[in-house]
This record gives sequence, structure tokens and C-alpha cells, in this order.
Amino acid sequence: MLVHLSVHNYAIVEHLDLELDRGMSVITGETGAGKSIMLDALGLTLGDRADSGVVRPGADKADILATFDLIDIPEAQAWLKERDLDNDGPCILRRVITAEGRSRSYINGTPCPQGDLKALGELLIDIHSQHEHQSLLKTDTHRRLLDEYAGATDLARQVQLAAQRWRQTRQELDRLSNSGDEQRARHQLLSYQLEELESLSLGENELEQLEQEQKTLTNAESLLSICRQVVEQCSENDSGNVLNALTASLHRLGSVNDSPTALSEATNLLSSAQIQVEEAVGELNRFLDHFDADPARLQHLEERLDAIYTLARKHRIQPTEVATLQQKLLDEIETLNANDEAIERLENELSSFARHYKDKARELSDLRHRAAPELAAAVEHEIQRLGMPGGRFSIELKANPEKELLPNGLEQVELLVSANPGQPLKALAKVASGGELSRISLAIQVITAQTSRVPTLVFDEVDVGIGGPTAEIVGQLLRRLGDRGQVMTVTHLPQVAAQGHQHLFVHKVRDSEATRTAVSKLSKNERIEEVARMLGGIDLTKESLAHAKKMVVTAKS
Repeated sequence: MLVHLSVHNYAIVEHLDLELDRGMSVITGETGAGKSIMLDALGLTLGDRADSGVVRPGADKADILATFDLIDIPEAQAWLKERDLDNDGPCILRRVITAEGRSRSYINGTPCPQGDLKALGELLIDIHSQHEHQSLLKTDTHRRLLDEYAGATDLARQVQLAAQRWRQTRQELDRLSNSGDEQRARHQLLSYQLEELESLSLGENELEQLEQEQKTLTNAESLLSICRQVVEQCSENDSGNVLNALTASLHRLGSVNDSPTALSEATNLLSSAQIQVEEAVGELNRFLDHFDADPARLQHLEERLDAIYTLARKHRIQPTEVATLQQKLLDEIETLNANDEAIERLENELSSFARHYKDKARELSDLRHRAAPELAAAVEHEIQRLGMPGGRFSIELKANPEKELLPNGLEQVELLVSANPGQPLKALAKVASGGELSRISLAIQVITAQTSRVPTLVFDEVDVGIGGPTAEIVGQLLRRLGDRGQVMTVTHLPQVAAQGHQHLFVHKVRDSEATRTAVSKLSKNERIEEVARMLGGIDLTKESLAHAKKMVVTAKS
């Protein structure tokens, strides 16, 4: 439970240290004194959003610290232990907001995300707002209240997640399946094109070799003529050829006695040239002897090249890119095959998710059907006590269409009410007035709080619009909740204030420079005076004091 709240420089609160006890603590004070400011500050330690406007004027930061005893909250102990945030003492939540709007959060002195404060806070405190009855007009609220009462909140979340996974999988499956015909046609085309390429069986560097050989055969006659002319000029021309000229030149130089060094170098070069010419003539003769200018071979080459060029034109690519195209088609076919496998996998997952959803949804539906009449009977009993004699209350469960797996489960939940005897049950939004909504909301909050695992309950002026004998019953209901744990109630009703186990009074302190909010824990006599003030105004009379004392004593008994 909450054992200590410390607030520094928040709104009009300069400094506040408040010790809190078990039971029902009532919080009273004049309108505008700052009663709700305390709860707003507490909300910040529980992960509520904040801005720089909450910092007290003139201060550089607001600092709020809430201390909790977790002895009776094993869920919170486990949450802290899982994140290595536990310690041997109480749990301390802290929130710091700077004047520039920056916010820092701490759990047991360790910095943490704001979301962690919110997650832990949901295990520690349940806050009921004075405007909460407005949410009763929404069917989402009806379902949430029933699920909380049935202890099925976690199960409802599992159903919601299962429906979400099923819907996402179905969308992906539909996307792939809708393109199935197009993909099959594409697969057929690719297979045909790939078969053409594979039948062509183009080898590595084959195109370059084919083009070179085709050029050679196309120019065969001219090439052979040139080669023969060169051989003749080098070695076979009777009127003079290169080899004969070189031999004669070497003979003349060799006849020179004591030739200079320069002539020796020239002789060596001519000798080398003679050898190279002889080798060149030998190469040319071998080429002429082995060259086959077969027209059939040329025709084969031209047909082969034509097949390659035709296929390249068909695919609008360069002939050199044909081999790359084959690999590209293979990759695309593999992708299409993978899509087929993905469709099969998604179909299996969709069936599995549907089975999981139906199992969890049926389990949730069973809990709802068992809890609905119990909650309806309890609410009906309380609203009759809260000034609606003869009023009836029911919870209707309407089955959803079976085709859709909806995140809310197998049924819609709707609250029905008959405010007066003899009138039929109708939807709450259609028949309930504002005052009736407040009473119904209070009845539901009190009843659902009795089954809550959260030990600290906060009611922020939930008794607005209620008075007279009904207000006394409201106070009794809240005190009954305080007997099982900790209840904090902000109220303007003396009938409710008199029921508290302890009484906190919020007031403003003014000096020449500023106004600030302070909170006092009232003694027995101070408490009687505050209840008397709430009964009769500022001027206390013997009658109002006697009435207030009787109310406080009666509440204790």
C-alpha cells in the first residue's frame, strides 16, 4: 500500500510530506484548495504524462516521491525482481520534471522509462475518476468492467493478441494469394524463357570466340592470298627475296677483315633478322597447310551467332548479356517458388492461430457468462440502495458473427438498465440520466474494487451528484472497501467524510509573497469540526457540531 507521499514544488505545493495508513482516508477541503493536486502528483509517480507547467513558479524542478509497502503485493515484487529493481525495503517511485519540460523517472533509485512507472503503478494503485461514469456510455468500458470482475483481464489480452496475429497473417496470405494467377503466368513464361536459354547452352566466352572465328572464315580468301604473297616475298621470289638479301648481306660483312665493333653489332642484328624471317615463313606455311576454309563451318557459325543475336533482341538486351539473363531468370523463378512455399506456410500458421484464438476466446466466453449474472445482481442490489428503488440491471452478451475472429472475443458486452419499476431493460446510454449514471458507476466501481488485486484504491469525487441518505450509503460502501485494504477518497460530502478511518484536510496557506497548499491530518476534535463545517458552512454551531460528532461516532460503530 501507499505509505508516504512527498511533493516538492508541484503546482501550488511548495513542500508536502504525507504519511498514509491502511483503511479509508478521506480528503476534504474547500474547492480550489488543491485536493486533486495531490492525486495528480501521485499520478506522475505512476507514469502519467507531464509538462513544464506543473513546476511551481520560481522553482527549477518539481520532485514527487511515492513510497509503497509491497508485503501484500506479490505481483509487484515479482515485477521488480524480473528487472533487478527489487530491494529489501519499501518500493520508492520518483518523478522529476524540470522547468524546461524534461522528465526523469526512477524506481528504487534506478533511472527507468516512464512506461515502467506506468506498468508498475497499475499493480499498486487503481484510481477512479469523478468523470469515469461518462465512460459507461461506451461498450468497450462494459466489456472491460466485466472482464475485470471475472478476473479475465490477462485472458482478454491474450485473445486480443491472438486475433491480431490471425488478422495480420490473413492479410499477408491474401496479398500473396491475390497475386497467385499473375505469378503462375509469370512462372510459366520464365520457365519457357529459361528453357530457351538452357537449350542454347551458351558457354563461357563462347560468343567472343564465335565472332572471331566467323570474321576469320568470312575473310578466308583474302587472308590466304596475303599469306602466300608474304611467303613469296620472303623466300620464294626468284628475282629476289628477303632471305636471299639477308644472306648476301651477311656474306659481304663477313668478308671484311678486322671489322670495327659497330659492324659486328650490325652483323648480329642481320643474323637475328634472318632467323626471325625464317621462323615467320615457317609459321605462315603451317597456317596455309592447316587452314580449313570450310563453308559448312562458316554456315554453322553464322547460324549459331544468329540464334544468340535473335534471343538477345527478343529480350531487348545486348548479346553479351545473354548469360547474365539466364541467372536472372533462375533467381526470379526461385523467388516465385519461395512465394508458393510462403503461401503454404502462412496457411498452416493461419489455421494454428485460429485454433489458438478459438481456445482462448471460448475460455474467456465461459468466464464472462459465469461472471455476468453475478456482477449484474451485485450492481442491481447496490443501485437500489443508492436511491434507485426497483431499478434493475442486466449484462447482455451478444454473439459475434462466427466468420470473423474479433479482438474482443466471441461476444459483445452491453449493460442494460431499468431505472424505474415496470420499465423494460434498455441500453444504459438510452435511459440513464446523469445522476443515475453516477450512481451506477459508483456501484460498479465499488463492486469491481472488491475483486481487485490492487490493494490501494483512490476515488476522486466519485460521489458528485449524490446527497442525503444515499451519500451515507456511499460512505459505508467506501469504508467497507477500506476494511480490506487502503482507500483514499476525495469528497465534498460530510456523510462520506464521517466514514473515514482517518481524515486529511487540504487548505491554502497565504503570506505576503505567495500562496501554497498544505495538508493536515486531523485529530478527533478537528475532524468533527471539519464535518460540521461541511454540514453547515463556516460558522459552527452547537447543533452542527453535535450532528457531526454523532455521524463520526456512528460510522465507527
